[in-house]
Amino acid sequence: MSGTASSIVLGFLLATAYGTLFHLLIGGPARRLFLYVIASWLGFTAGHFIGDALLLDWFKLGPLNLLAASIGPWLALFGSWWLAGRST
Repeated sequence: MSGTASSIVLGFLLATAYGTLFHLLIGGPARRLFLYVIASWLGFTAGHFIGDALLLDWFKLGPLNLLAASIGPWLALFGSWWLAGRST
């Protein structure tokens, strides 16, 4: 498995874990789990590419920019929680 493929798998697993952890902490109906996981995937991807564009190299693991890619999902998760109505 190449470095890029393993980074995609790691990013997918981390983003899924962030989304499920957020749902575990916030709670709510099961349909919100899908919202949170998708928001986390999108935020992780956006965070990684924004981190690369801004040349943030503080915590990289191979080609994956983990610091920016870990901030992105949490911003997306809180944004989706707020937009969905903040109800449990």
